Amino acid sequence: MAVTLNQRGYDHAKKLVKDGQAVRDDRDAWSEHRPSAAQENAYIEKHGIDGYARWHLGVDDGHGEGTKSRYKFPYGDLERVHRCGVLSAEARAAQNDYADIEVAAAHLHGLLDGSAQD
Repeated sequence: MAVTLNQRGYDHAKKLVKDGQAVRDDRDAWSEHRPSAAQENAYIEKHGIDGYARWHLGVDDGHGEGTKSRYKFPYGDLERVHRCGVLSAEARAAQNDYADIEVAAAHLHGLLDGSAQD
C-alpha cells in the first residue's frame, strides 16, 4: 500500500486559493468544517468520484479506484479550501512520513498565509 500525492487535488487546491475560494480559519475548526459522510456521498452523486478526488491531497493505491477510501488528506468543504483542513493534512502527513503530501500541504499553507508564491 502506498499513499502518494494526488497532483490533481493539489493543483485544484492551488487554483481555488488563487481564485479566492479559501477560508482562512483557525487550526481547530476542521472538525466543524470537514464535510460529513452524507455531504461527501451527495457530492459524489452529483460530481462523480473524480470530482470528489480533487478535494484530497493523497491517493492510497491500496484501495480500489472508484472508492471513497482511496482518497486521503481532504483540505476543504467541497466548495472552498479551508486553512484548518490544510493544516490538518500537513500535520497528519508529517506524522505518517508522507513527505510529498506534507510539502504540498505546507505550500498551500504558505499560499493561504501569504508567505508562498506559485
